[in-house]
Amino acid sequence: MTDQSGTHTDERIKIKERQEVKRPPMFKVYLLNDDYTTMEFVVHILEKIFHINTVKASQIMLHVHKNGKGLAGVYTKGIAETKIAAVHEMAQLNGFPLKCIMEKE
Repeated sequence: MTDQSGTHTDERIKIKERQEVKRPPMFKVYLLNDDYTTMEFVVHILEKIFHINTVKASQIMLHVHKNGKGLAGVYTKGIAETKIAAVHEMAQLNGFPLKCIMEKE
């Protein structure tokens, strides 16, 4: 079969190579212990920002308290940055120095 230009239709069909979709890099978000932020506020942060149930949030809070930092979640870079900003903003609004960091997984 030919088209208006006289080219065979078969010649114009190009095979598209299937590209492998790469998983985006993931980042661990850690809460850092300090001497001023209350345990209740840390649990509240874990529940509201990280959507962790109360029992698990309490376990993470105790881990932060005893070990200096605790894993709140693992996210893509943009989501991790957004969660960290939300923690810092909520902490500041409530008069706490609570901080978060992220580390590449």
